[in-house]
Amino acid sequence: MTGDALRERLIAVLDPVESWSPERRAGRSDYDLNPDATRRPPGELRPAAVLVPVMAGPDGPTVVLTRRADELTSHAGQVAFPGGRIEPGETALEAALREAWEEIGLDPATVEPLGLGDPYETGTGFLVTPVIGWVGGPAVLTPQPGEVAEIFAPPFAFLLDRANHRQDHYDAPDGARRLYWAMPWEGRYIWGATAGMLRALTIRLDSRDEAVA
Repeated sequence: MTGDALRERLIAVLDPVESWSPERRAGRSDYDLNPDATRRPPGELRPAAVLVPVMAGPDGPTVVLTRRADELTSHAGQVAFPGGRIEPGETALEAALREAWEEIGLDPATVEPLGLGDPYETGTGFLVTPVIGWVGGPAVLTPQPGEVAEIFAPPFAFLLDRANHRQDHYDAPDGARRLYWAMPWEGRYIWGATAGMLRALTIRLDSRDEAVA
């Protein structure tokens, strides 16, 4: 699929950026695979946003991801989208663009917001809004020292191919087994909420294809 075709396809399946509000409820979550786990009440979830930068390139679109620095106190070394908490007075779009600028030096002026994915509830108590943005050409990206250890960009087609999605697990301290989505790529382990949001985007795109068929 060409970059232009993918861009139009994403616009068609995503929620408009203007539709965001702090009252949006989770459409997907870490609990989808773990329905018996104890959840926080919706009012206790902390609002956050991530930018899912889809970058056009000569070999096809890619998705920009980061590996968090090993010295961080939470989620050290994990693969993530650039993002963080939504500050008072911010929209999800504003927070996602701000965090991407701070974490990887992605100029907001180079990002075309295409829409919003499903709000995602994490087991750590965040309600994350994925903002999908289109970057039409090469961008100079610089990892924030002490926060981002690496920036890499797997092919969009790989990440949204269900054949590359697998269910892995870990055993929690209470002895319960927790399942999560994972999609390893070239030695990087993409998993948890990041993989869950990519899985949710895959389902949106596939559902659109089925509706058209």
